[in-house]
Amino acid sequence: IDASNNYVLVQFYIVRDDMLGRRLRDHMIAAAQRGVAVWFMTDAVGSHALPHSYSLGLQAAGVNLVDPGTRRGPKHRFLLNFRNHRKTVIIDGKIGFTGGLNVGDEYIGKDPTFGPWRDTNVRISGPVVLQLQLTFAEDWHWVTDEPLLELLNWTAHISSQDLAALVIATGPGDNTTETGSMMYFSAISAAKHRVWIASPYFVPDLDVVAALKHAALKGIDVRILLPDIIDHYAPWLAAYSYFDDLRAAGVRIFRYKPGFMHQKVILVDETFAGIGTTNLDNRSFRLNFEAMAFFFDIMAAQQVSEMLKIDFSRSDEITKGLEQQKLLIRLAAPVARLFAPVL
Repeated sequence: IDASNNYVLVQFYIVRDDMLGRRLRDHMIAAAQRGVAVWFMTDAVGSHALPHSYSLGLQAAGVNLVDPGTRRGPKHRFLLNFRNHRKTVIIDGKIGFTGGLNVGDEYIGKDPTFGPWRDTNVRISGPVVLQLQLTFAEDWHWVTDEPLLELLNWTAHISSQDLAALVIATGPGDNTTETGSMMYFSAISAAKHRVWIASPYFVPDLDVVAALKHAALKGIDVRILLPDIIDHYAPWLAAYSYFDDLRAAGVRIFRYKPGFMHQKVILVDETFAGIGTTNLDNRSFRLNFEAMAFFFDIMAAQQVSEMLKIDFSRSDEITKGLEQQKLLIRLAAPVARLFAPVL
């Protein structure tokens, strides 16, 4: 943001009025004060606790904001659909960031409940940034009815790294509401050697479950990395109801131990890696607006592979069946799974 010359686009599901949130605010204000156009957008549900004073400071500095009184989409926590779960920062149409990180002190390990927070973001450059920028422009138009396209740079900046990349934006506004699920299903089905997936939540639909089992039964190295620490009890419990069936097919499931793990990463074979905002659950598949950056490249896959190897080394593999778990898990997991369509 400090290096921007023309404009900055900032979008997060959660922004908190804490140390990190105020640092972001101050850098956006500084950019606006030196003449950079800044657009800032949050999700009304994810950032429901953000005080009005936070927006007033940005607005006074000339930052473009979404009017909470006229915005489309959900406005309180009891509305399930149309939450925007994307996390995007774009600088001048040349550099982009997306991934699991929101803006709050817990995301930099300052919350003792969650411990050392484990997350992954990706920095992208080159023509693929314009795909992420288009997604932001569409989101801005959807919540405000304000056109943004003509105010942004659409000349592709050439990246020094020659990687094939693609940003996939999914959500309930698609022609079919199954795009998030099909994205994972296609990637898993294409695997020949391995499928490694890291996700904070694991409440997949039956199609993705079938794809994971089918891959494992073919002898493919299928691993699922989940957090051991709990932030939401319902999805954490519901996940246990899937494990026995998957493990019987050869899928290996791990719990990350050092702190809460929030990354959304998929690795297929030695040539395909994805980093973004989509969790392995029905909410991300069908109810939320999400974005994933995919890289069809050996180098990118190798970097993600080395990263996940470290994560697996800090994790414990689940070897006990549901009947061997604690009484609470045995009783509550099947009940929690009844709510799978909205978890």
